Amino acid sequence: MPRDLVARNRRARRDYAVEETYEAGISLRGSEVKSLRLHRASLDESYARVKDGEVWLLGVHIAPYGPSGARGHDPERPRRLLFHKREIARLIGKVGRAGYTLVPMSLYFNDRGYAKVELALARGQTKVDKRRKIVQEEEERKAREAMKRFR
Repeated sequence: MPRDLVARNRRARRDYAVEETYEAGISLRGSEVKSLRLHRASLDESYARVKDGEVWLLGVHIAPYGPSGARGHDPERPRRLLFHKREIARLIGKVGRAGYTLVPMSLYFNDRGYAKVELALARGQTKVDKRRKIVQEEEERKAREAMKRFR
C-alpha cells in the first residue's frame, strides 16, 4: 500500500508487544492537515483511549502551521479517530482486558490523500521480555552469519 509516511512511533515496537493493528482516519482541522503535509508531527508519548463510545488520540504533537496565524490549532489537542461502531465495540472489549492499550504506530497519508493512523492493540513488555527479545535477535543474527560463512 503506497503511502506518504508523516511520523512513526519508533519506541512502540520496543516497549510493547503488538497483537493487532488497525487503520483509522483522523478528524483534523485544515491547518493540521497542512502541517502534516510538511511532516511536522510527533507520536512520542502518544496513546489512544476509548471514551463515551468514541476513540480519541491523545498526546500527538502536530506543530502549528505558520501561515494560519492566530486561527491555527492547539498542537496537543485530543483528536477523534474515525472507526465504525462495530470496531469500537470490539476495541472496548479488547482494551478492557488487563494490560492492553492502544498505541499509535505511524501517521501517514494513504494513496487517496487521507490522513490515517495505524493503531496497535498492544501489551506492555517487561524488562525480562525485552532482554529475551534482544538475546533471540542476537542468536538469529549469529545463525545468519554462520550460514553465510558455510556457503
